Amino acid sequence: MKKANGIVLDKPGKPDYRTPPSCRIIVLHKTVSKILERLSALRLASVARSLGLLHPNQCGSLAGLGYFDVVATLTHKVRLLQAASFKVSTHFLVVKGGFDNVCANKLANTLTKGGVSAYLVAWIKSFLSKRQCQLFFEGMLKVFCSVAVGTPQGSPISPLLCELYIAGLHPTIRQGLAISYVDDLTITVGSDSVHSNIRTLQYFFGIIQRWGANLGVASSVPKTELIHWRTPKDRSDVSFAPIVINDMLFPSSQAVRWLGYWLNPTMHYCVHFLRRLALAKASFLSIRQLSAAGKGLSSWCNRKLVFGAILPILTYCCDLYVLDTATLKKLNAFWHGVLRWTTNCFYTTAVGALYPEASLPPISSICKYCCRSAALRLVCAP
Repeated sequence: MKKANGIVLDKPGKPDYRTPPSCRIIVLHKTVSKILERLSALRLASVARSLGLLHPNQCGSLAGLGYFDVVATLTHKVRLLQAASFKVSTHFLVVKGGFDNVCANKLANTLTKGGVSAYLVAWIKSFLSKRQCQLFFEGMLKVFCSVAVGTPQGSPISPLLCELYIAGLHPTIRQGLAISYVDDLTITVGSDSVHSNIRTLQYFFGIIQRWGANLGVASSVPKTELIHWRTPKDRSDVSFAPIVINDMLFPSSQAVRWLGYWLNPTMHYCVHFLRRLALAKASFLSIRQLSAAGKGLSSWCNRKLVFGAILPILTYCCDLYVLDTATLKKLNAFWHGVLRWTTNCFYTTAVGALYPEASLPPISSICKYCCRSAALRLVCAP
């Protein structure tokens, strides 16, 4: 069960696909192996939480914690610091090779010192050692080769092992927050000026780099991003003050994509939903080719395609963001066109008749439901 197939996938948006960093290897394990890995991940997550092996600000691969929780925590902290009249800045980092650089011996020593049972430590050490993988390049099968680095991407337990390995890369910030989702880390600080924030961010970046050197990991400098937050009522000049990392300048961004959420300095969510709308339109252009007007798939099949491939793209992150009237109008215009295609109704058909005919709710109702469900989950969280 230590033999696996590796599928080489291109990372989207890369300028050159002739270099290894432009590709991602997804490892396909045997079904029985994945079942065992999932069971071990559930057991290890419970043990790690009870023993305090994970940092409180770590999310991902943990029950009850997802994208929404980490982004909501970040935005909440930013608003708290702004309420105290601080200038707030956030540094977005990515741990370079977070999965590939997990050392089995160092992780086993950490788990043993933390009080994890010997049999579970032995299972993890065995899982990370003496693995073999064969890569598929354009459908061509290669021979098995020994793999002596890290934990495979595609395994149910890999994100948790990565989190346990880099749990110590979370410094304590007096007026700020360090929070992460697996290997995506953010450092948020607040002070009286943007330049003071930059000096503080550079200081904590140096600390993380030194701590990471002991583990054999480092931050991916090219993926560094910076944002200086502003309140909607702030009338001061927009600051583009850069941060210097390894003699490279990184100016403040006006839009940062983090965990699928588009963040801008004023936290205006129009930018996010317009980008989601563009993605939904691209997906709809591909799907509508399967069924032309009056022929092709049935309305029931069309509804399943819309519900599974378009609606999740269009409403992603609506549990945290609130739609304004202008953005909602644009989303409704697109959604009504999707419903007419789904039901094969005339363009003159009343909008009120489209929803029951397609058995799909309005966008506003979906957003309200997601927001209320997220609020209920936060209130009932332990």
